[in-house]
Amino acid sequence: MKNKNIYIFPTDTVYGIGCSLFDEEAQADIYKIKSRKKDKPFAVLCSSLEQIKEIAIVDQVSELLINKFMPGALTLILPAKEKTAKILGIETVGVRIPNHVIALNLIDDLGPMTTTSVNKSGNEPLNDYYDIVDQFGDEVENIYKNKYMSSNLSSSVVFVSNNEVKVLREGAYSEKNIKEALNSIENEVISSKVVKKNN
Repeated sequence: MKNKNIYIFPTDTVYGIGCSLFDEEAQADIYKIKSRKKDKPFAVLCSSLEQIKEIAIVDQVSELLINKFMPGALTLILPAKEKTAKILGIETVGVRIPNHVIALNLIDDLGPMTTTSVNKSGNEPLNDYYDIVDQFGDEVENIYKNKYMSSNLSSSVVFVSNNEVKVLREGAYSEKNIKEALNSIENEVISSKVVKKNN
């Protein structure tokens, strides 16, 4: 039976598979569909800064980065609000505002969406509508065809807490881009550190 509460949809980076943040049953089904281990948490897509603030703790630096790079291909790892931590079973949450009208319209309808790439766990993400329908069409009812341009680039991933910044993964935005944005911050937080994660 096809799941009506799970959505496969294009974003400005790659296709995502997701559901409402508050639909724990659908989240469990996504883990099954992807054969994904439950110790690998989902990111959350939002449509606005206000939505992000509802689910995560946003300090001055993270708000600067949100305003600078979102909507866009930047995922911020932020301390989770209590209700978010309870739902996802995590203390931090990856948040992003996608720059894609289909994704944003879905989020406006459903609220924040737990989302991950469309693939079987361990395989490369799928980004072709027909390949996705072929592999997941028997399990997911709502699969959206992409009518707009996507970059096929992964989002950059940045951890922010207490105005400290760590670049965990360079993607669409480089560490240099992020440092330049931080340099524009007001004097009291200009000392925030940007540390590239050791591989």
